[in-house]
Amino acid sequence: EANLALVRRYWSHDEQGILVAQTNLAACLSTLGRHEGALVLKRKIYAKYKTIHGAESSTVQTGGNFCGSLIGVGRFAEAKAILRDQLIPLSKRSLGMDHDYALDAVEWLAQAVCRDPDSGREDWREAETLYQGTLERRRRVFGPAHPSTAWCEAELTRVREALAMRA
Repeated sequence: EANLALVRRYWSHDEQGILVAQTNLAACLSTLGRHEGALVLKRKIYAKYKTIHGAESSTVQTGGNFCGSLIGVGRFAEAKAILRDQLIPLSKRSLGMDHDYALDAVEWLAQAVCRDPDSGREDWREAETLYQGTLERRRRVFGPAHPSTAWCEAELTRVREALAMRA
């Protein structure tokens, strides 16, 4: 908090510097277990990134961090809405669907679906479809040995096992 105050006091014209300081503070709050305070700050940071940077990769990354925090505290509906309505369309338009952040955004949506206790069988089928499409792209773009490809493949396997148990 002191660092953010210092940046605001002496470098008030440096919007990017203030965003970096806010991001660091939000990470610290999360680490300390002050998740609500971190979410408030991350929401503001994401809104500011959209205003300043528009359709850049940094906006997608910041939005993904915000959605990851929403998922972490169980706000699945909000995370899914932001991912479906904002981040995935933004990443498709600005980065293209083969960009790592665009693929991440689709995986974040699948994670939100899978972690939501209110998700039914059709939701899990959606997650399976999302992971399958992302895995195919990751294999083509990054190769089968890439860590992100391996992670996505493991998640797809986990979703398919869960679906088999729900049959």
